[in-house]
Amino acid sequence: MIKIIASDMDGTLLNDKMQVSAGNAAAIKAAKAAGIEFMVATGRNISEAKPLLAEHDLNPAFIALNGARVYDESGVLKVDVPLDRDILPMIIETLASRHIYFELVTDKGVVSDNKVARIQNVADLLVNLNPDTTYKIAVALAAARLELMNITYVDDYGPILADPATEVMKIIAFAAQGQDVLGDPQRELEATGRLVVTSSSRTNIEINHINAQKGIALKAYAAQKGITMDEVMTVGDNLNDASMIAMAKYGVAMGNAIPQIKQMAWMTTAINTEDGVGKAIMKAIELNAAEK
Repeated sequence: MIKIIASDMDGTLLNDKMQVSAGNAAAIKAAKAAGIEFMVATGRNISEAKPLLAEHDLNPAFIALNGARVYDESGVLKVDVPLDRDILPMIIETLASRHIYFELVTDKGVVSDNKVARIQNVADLLVNLNPDTTYKIAVALAAARLELMNITYVDDYGPILADPATEVMKIIAFAAQGQDVLGDPQRELEATGRLVVTSSSRTNIEINHINAQKGIALKAYAAQKGITMDEVMTVGDNLNDASMIAMAKYGVAMGNAIPQIKQMAWMTTAINTEDGVGKAIMKAIELNAAEK
């Protein structure tokens, strides 16, 4: 029996308008009615992710920041895995020395040192996730997206890093050239053995504590409820979903997922603009009904 369904957001639960469709929302409610818990597993912070579900009167549990934080359905923080403070200078030097734009995702919100670069890079990300979206529309969506987020713009990251009351949960770096620019720093950071470097698009890398992974967080959350990963379905499209796709018995790849995710998945559903998550949820409900 499938007891939990965990879904990624960007390129998965969200359509090309960066919204949860009516079809996906209806399927999530159908899952709840069938006794299946639906939860979100995203690279976003909860302050950015939660309003998109609340629009449909949905208040699920959240695995946020790729697993660095987990919140229950009441919004109570259950897991907190920030980056170790002593490794932050090495991460920043690795990126800054290559003139790669990056931003800090802290426990108080996103910190950026370049607003224009942030909008440009988020627009690149949106176009990459949704190829039918024009760059002009992506820029407008990126600018609108900022309104949902608690963003602080600074001239220098130094004071943030020196503040003992601030936890850096994740660092995300962007480059339109993709792995041609991001490949070398990714390998250097992974070689420390203390970091996990994933991506939600070919144009970014997301740097977390080695224990801050969606799969690890999901397994721990399920275990607290007496649920094993054999009773879990996961849905995703990119490398930051790999750990949960691999660890769940029912790992589902989106139709628009990258090849690596499709290869490791139990099945492939429709694309994100055709309610792929909703279709996966209905499959889970059918499987459970067949077992009864």
